[in-house]
Order: sequence, then structure tokens, then C-alpha cells
Amino acid sequence: MTVPLPPIVTAEEWQAARDRLLAKEKAATRALDALAAERRRLPMVRFRADTTFTGPGGAVRLPDLFEGRRQLVVYQMMDRGPDAYCSGCAAVIDNVGHQAHLHARDTTFAVVSDMPYAQLRQYWQRMGWTIPVYSSRGGDFSLECGAGKGFALSVFLRDGTQVYRTYVTTARGVDRLRLDFNLLDLTPFGRQETWEDSPEGWPQTEPYTWWRLHDEYEQRPQ
Repeated sequence: MTVPLPPIVTAEEWQAARDRLLAKEKAATRALDALAAERRRLPMVRFRADTTFTGPGGAVRLPDLFEGRRQLVVYQMMDRGPDAYCSGCAAVIDNVGHQAHLHARDTTFAVVSDMPYAQLRQYWQRMGWTIPVYSSRGGDFSLECGAGKGFALSVFLRDGTQVYRTYVTTARGVDRLRLDFNLLDLTPFGRQETWEDSPEGWPQTEPYTWWRLHDEYEQRPQ
């Protein structure tokens, strides 16, 4: 099937259209800056510092996940049983870059899941991830951090041995942080999912159906 292309115009017409969109992009950036400023002013709530997890060295408590830093961002990954993994959660982790830049701002990123730690260790080896990971199996952390049986991104602040919860987001609030989605949003075809407002005839599939673990995609010539 032939896919329709965007209109072809002169360079001057393209620049005019781009300038109109740029004005809207700048307004959206200013709105996001204002949201970030408001987010920084959210109140905090005390969180149980004695919450325990299983890590590579055995049992650890929540303050240990900070690795000596003051701020902690936790992605709670879904537990889909011993033989299945959430491709969306995997893609989130695939999109996390080198942590040196976070560490330079006194911030640690870690993954927590209700999966048993042995399963997580094998999964990390398969995917080649180096991000710190801990098992919350047997505890209530997933529920208390707002993920329930799903996923969530939580932010914590440590003051000595006391831990405070400052922010949480889930669903689209997490996926907008993915670099792959943000890059696809810049392309003519977008994410190519049916929920998107795209011109008639643009390639689209249902959400989730095309997502894979990164070692499960078909090998195609690049």
C-alpha cells in the first residue's frame, strides 16, 4: 500500500509553516517550565524508611537505594509472572542513559519490581542493563508508591535517615520521558499508533502490539 506523504512546498512556504509551529512549541516549553516550577514546590510526605528490598548483596532498606545521594528516582517495573515481561517497562529502562549526569546532581535512578530478585538478575543479564535493580517482593512498596500492580515513576528526597516522597507519575506521565517516543513525535509518521491524530492513510497499529523486548525485534537491514 502506498503511504501518502506530507504536502511538498517551496522552502519559503516550509519555513513559514515551521515558524508558526515553533511559536507554539515555545509556548509549550514555557508551560512545561511553569509546571516544573510548580512541581518543585509540591509538599512532601514522610515515607517509611524501614521499607526493605532484596538487592545483589541481600536485604537493604530504602535509604540504601539512594547510594549516599540526596535524591532518588524509582521506576516500579511490572511483575507479569515468571515467564513474561512487560515490553513497555523494558523500553523505559532501555531509554535511560548514563547516570553520571544524574549523579552530578546528587540523584540516583533505580528500578524496583515485585519480581523475585533471582528473576530480575537473569533478566538484567539478558537485557544487558547496568541500572541498579531491587526486588520489592513480599512488601507493600508497589502499592505505597502508587504503582499498585502496574508501573510508576516515584521521586524521593532523603534528609539523613528520613525519606520523603515528593512526586509520582504513571501512564502517559512516564511514557513522555522516553527518548524513543520523543524522537518519534518529531517524525512525520509519529509513533504510528491508532490513538494519534494523523492524516488519513498514515501507517498506524494499535498501541502495545508492536512493542517488543529489544532482543525480540526482527533483524532487518538498516
